[in-house]
Amino acid sequence: MNEQSRDENGIVLTEAQKRARRSRSIAIALALAALVVLFYVITLVKGPGMLVRPF
Repeated sequence: MNEQSRDENGIVLTEAQKRARRSRSIAIALALAALVVLFYVITLVKGPGMLVRPF
C-alpha cells in the first residue's frame, strides 16, 4: 500500500469492528472486576490473621 492510498486518519474501523472492540473491552473489564472482587472476598474470608504473621 502506498502512502497516497491511505486515509489521513490512519486505519478506519467499520461499525462491526467498533462493536466487536467495545464488546471485548467490556468483557475484559468485567473479568478484571471479577478478579478484584474474588481477591477481596478471599482476603475477608482468611481474616485479619493473615496480615499478622512473622516474616
